[in-house]
Amino acid sequence: MLTPDQISEVHRLHWVEKWSLRKIARHLHIGRRTIAKYLDVPAAKPAPRDRAHKIEPWKAAIAELLEKDPEANAPVIAQHLKPLGFDGGLTIIKDYLRLLRKNSVARRAYVRVEPAPGERFDVDWGHFGALVYNGATRKLYGFCLVEAHSRKMYLEFTHSQTFETFARCHIHAFRFFSGVSREIWFDNLATAVAEHDGNLVRFHPRFLGFARECGFIPRACHVRAPWEKALNSYCTS
Repeated sequence: MLTPDQISEVHRLHWVEKWSLRKIARHLHIGRRTIAKYLDVPAAKPAPRDRAHKIEPWKAAIAELLEKDPEANAPVIAQHLKPLGFDGGLTIIKDYLRLLRKNSVARRAYVRVEPAPGERFDVDWGHFGALVYNGATRKLYGFCLVEAHSRKMYLEFTHSQTFETFARCHIHAFRFFSGVSREIWFDNLATAVAEHDGNLVRFHPRFLGFARECGFIPRACHVRAPWEKALNSYCTS
């Protein structure tokens, strides 16, 4: 029985190099009937290299390097391992680092937003392309307000995101819900939030005046914190 390497060589010499069966038999010292038999079946696929086994002896050294520099990449680690006798390539180091960092990422637990009735509204803008009127193109926006307890939604389409339009949409939503919630949360909308740096939030003075007049407390969600948004809970519930 021929080994996988011998079978691959037979196929290569016959189909790629165009050698005759006689020449292959003479070169490899294998009978022509045997060669003919193995040419009738596909060449065996090369066995995958055991990268995990190759990286095993170096895991301790890699762990030590990562302890000193957690952000070290594969080229940096390879540079440190080569003088110690490592003869592998960058790919096996990259694969190991990817697996290592994937397993080390701590999963964060989130609490579903469940405010009491009338406690919280969530507001955001949506973009819906544009409409054409007599050859003139106008952008189309959607003002969305969600009552966070019931997930009931008010949606109003507009062609503007000015403060006047923003305030008017709020008033229409308040009428729709027959009241105002204690808090209204905003996803860092430029119409409402002037500055958001960490936990520091500064609302536009004009918007604060509108909030005082209507009787609600404005809140701003943190950047990249979808778990704080009832709108997000509404869409995934």
